[in-house]
Amino acid sequence: MMTWLLALQDTVEALPQDITGVAAQALTGTAHGGINYIDLMLKASIPVKIIVLLLLLGSFTSWVIIFRKARVFKQANREADQFENRFWSGTDLSKLYASTNSRKHMVSGLEAIFEGGFREFTRLRERRRLDPRIQIEGAQRVMRTNFMREMDQLERNLELLANIGSTAPYVGLVGTVFGIMVTMHDMISSGDQAGIAAVAPGISEALFATAVGLFVAIPAVWAYNRFTTRVERLSVRYETFAEEFSAILQRQVGIDE
Repeated sequence: MMTWLLALQDTVEALPQDITGVAAQALTGTAHGGINYIDLMLKASIPVKIIVLLLLLGSFTSWVIIFRKARVFKQANREADQFENRFWSGTDLSKLYASTNSRKHMVSGLEAIFEGGFREFTRLRERRRLDPRIQIEGAQRVMRTNFMREMDQLERNLELLANIGSTAPYVGLVGTVFGIMVTMHDMISSGDQAGIAAVAPGISEALFATAVGLFVAIPAVWAYNRFTTRVERLSVRYETFAEEFSAILQRQVGIDE
């Protein structure tokens, strides 16, 4: 990891200023006496380095989840739009089921709810003497099961994202405490009484851990809240469709809503 950081600093310093601009100066601390964050990392104590590395690992994990979930929700909304257009276009339900069931890929979202409900409805309806209400209840039960399965897929890894966002600042704070303790211990051991000039470098290194913790937490918390809202919207959309589809099936068997 240290080799990677050194290589990153060398690469940034080697880039033309008209390309890197403020970003390169901020990283290497060359603008107006700015802070050299890589230098802070390299000079930090071992406990602080370990904590920062853990935070960077958490940041990498959270960004992987963020990009994957963003793609999942985009696809879920697109597929829901496409299926609703087909469903409400007046296509015969049997033909729609056949086209959905013939696809090679696994159905998801509204298609999964429709496919499961209509398959169970058709299976139960083949039993001529079976009460129509039992047919509807069976279809509703399968749709509910598929709905819960789809919600589980949408909510997957959101808990991990929330945990990273909630714990990262505290982990960074632990690094800061360790850094300050090491700085104070070194001052006492060396008998250095120079005051703020002697303490400032160590304090800066310690506070770096808190800054990294916030850097990790803020995107994770923002993404978690945004994705939770999307889950709720899709949940309402799926439930509404299941109720409307159930009403259509009830009319087919002659049951009043």
